[in-house]
Amino acid sequence: MLSTFANTLKIPELRKRILITFGLVFISRLISMIPTPGVDWRTLQMELQRIRETAGSGGGMMDWFNVFSGGALNQCAIGFLSIWPYISASIIIQLLTAVVPQLERLAREGDAGRTKLAQYTRYLTIGICVFQASALSTALQNPAALGLGNIQIVTRPGFGFTIMTTICMTAASLLVMWLADQITKNGIGNGTSLIIMINITSRLPVAILEAWQRYFGLSGIEATKSPVELLLLLLFGFLVVMGTVMLTQGIRKVPIHSTRRAVGGSIGGGQQTYMPLRVNYTGVMPIIFAGPLIQFPGALFSRIPVEVTWLGWLRWFGGQLVDMTSPLHLTVYALLIMFFSFFWVATQFNAMQISDNLKRDGSYVPGIRPGRATAEYLDALMTRVTLIGGLGLLIVALVPQVLRGWMQVPWEMASFFGGTSLLIIVGVALDTLRQMESHLLMRNYDGFLKHGRLRGRR
Repeated sequence: MLSTFANTLKIPELRKRILITFGLVFISRLISMIPTPGVDWRTLQMELQRIRETAGSGGGMMDWFNVFSGGALNQCAIGFLSIWPYISASIIIQLLTAVVPQLERLAREGDAGRTKLAQYTRYLTIGICVFQASALSTALQNPAALGLGNIQIVTRPGFGFTIMTTICMTAASLLVMWLADQITKNGIGNGTSLIIMINITSRLPVAILEAWQRYFGLSGIEATKSPVELLLLLLFGFLVVMGTVMLTQGIRKVPIHSTRRAVGGSIGGGQQTYMPLRVNYTGVMPIIFAGPLIQFPGALFSRIPVEVTWLGWLRWFGGQLVDMTSPLHLTVYALLIMFFSFFWVATQFNAMQISDNLKRDGSYVPGIRPGRATAEYLDALMTRVTLIGGLGLLIVALVPQVLRGWMQVPWEMASFFGGTSLLIIVGVALDTLRQMESHLLMRNYDGFLKHGRLRGRR
């Protein structure tokens, strides 16, 4: 495999794409390290560290933001929003395409329609950036709203700070969106996914230092756990990664036969192929939906004043939702993941359209009549596949919370053993390696595998 990586540098076009990707990713990382003007980021960092120490294994929303922003929360960087407003806009447009006829027609118009949808997505991204940045600037001037103490983070609060922060964060997020687009066009891999993966893996050195301090001691701090536990964790992590790869790569093959037909004087068709139904058709979407849907209402409910005694049960409910290791949080989290797994498939998998396309192309599923019967068959089959994929996704998603609750593993470490982080890292790594392998095979070099080829998520 090392020789295969060395071969990637022997192909001028591939070498150029790799260097462009490294350069653009480096710029995106710089953006996530520049502190927002007017913010005392050292005070913020000390307060966040105090919250982590007092929260123990329960608190998690701040750590969740910090991991997916690539550590930008610690500095309150201008790149804190990163690529997430664009992802949110893409999800919203994708969901609306399934229910709004005008958008659905655009999606079917080919390149022109997709270009128009991409334009709508960028306009919506600007709106989301302005809303989120202005809300964050207002919250920074009132730290108690973020769950921070009675501290002053903004040196000169006021309307001027709100405008400046909104402009800086919006511009930074749009720049990251442009960088992601350039990586997709001129680099290797999907730019959006690659930037998210780099943000997540940028916390890996912190996780390694925490693991070393926990199991071997560091800078005068004695070890608190046995190295045997670390060995078992690494073995468990290897098994989880194997399962994640299987979940990401798994497909259900539906046999497809095509009838013979005359086209331009020649007879074509008569082929036997298959339609791949991905086991994890939803990707990380159910986890992305479920996380904020629990954390934000929980954060609001848990801040109900103690004096309001008749809402004490709601305050307790919010506290349980915020605690990522509580049985109530895990139960609601699991139910939401399963719900959004089926919801995403219901809105994105159009069995009737697939059936019509097969019928128009002269293809059919053996033993199933073309038309509505094929659509019902595919819908029932996809439901069973989604159930298996949803359960697998649920297991991977709950691993970090279980490790944190039962073994008190720090979140920086536990997040690499499952959940959204591991799914994104595995999926993006497979897609990027697949693109590199296609360049190698086109020029008669060996791929990364001795037998077979890498298969991406799509």
